[in-house]
Amino acid sequence: MAYSHNHNGDNDDGNNRRLYNPYQDLHVPIQTLYKLPTSPEFLFQEESVAQRRSWGENLTYYTGIGYLSGAVVGAGKGFVEGVKASEPGDTMKLRINRILNGSGHTGRKFGNRAGVIGLLYAGMESGMVAIRDTDDVINSVVAGLGTGAFYRAAAGIRSAAVAGVIGGVVVGLGVTGKQALKRYVPI
Repeated sequence: MAYSHNHNGDNDDGNNRRLYNPYQDLHVPIQTLYKLPTSPEFLFQEESVAQRRSWGENLTYYTGIGYLSGAVVGAGKGFVEGVKASEPGDTMKLRINRILNGSGHTGRKFGNRAGVIGLLYAGMESGMVAIRDTDDVINSVVAGLGTGAFYRAAAGIRSAAVAGVIGGVVVGLGVTGKQALKRYVPI
């Protein structure tokens, strides 16, 4: 049995305690007990050929990054608004309350908006990859254009067109910057 006895006698209660060691009878070094693979494992062989994230991973990634970055920016803006809204006669407790309320309210608002934009972008980019059966810059730019247009569609055609152009340009600049960075910075 894998029990060890305490023979020092420095117990406070005077009883011998038996400590259980689950690895004592294995006679195998603990380092070789779990041999984990170093390369990714795929359910289907076709998945190993593609060098990109799946649509579900993209959806989670862009939505999460969008929400988190929007929440941080919104919390910063709310902090500034809370500091500006404090009045000379306010107590410290009331000032802190204004700052926390402003940060929480604006952070939630910005985070939700940016998360929805990330969700729309990921869905459109994955749809473009599925339709065109290729992964290139065109998919990203068209997804950015469609995301901007779809996000502002309720505000009218002019607003949707402007937002679509802005979305396409921002994504185009981002992809171009990423490719330029890959060229000049060895990974």
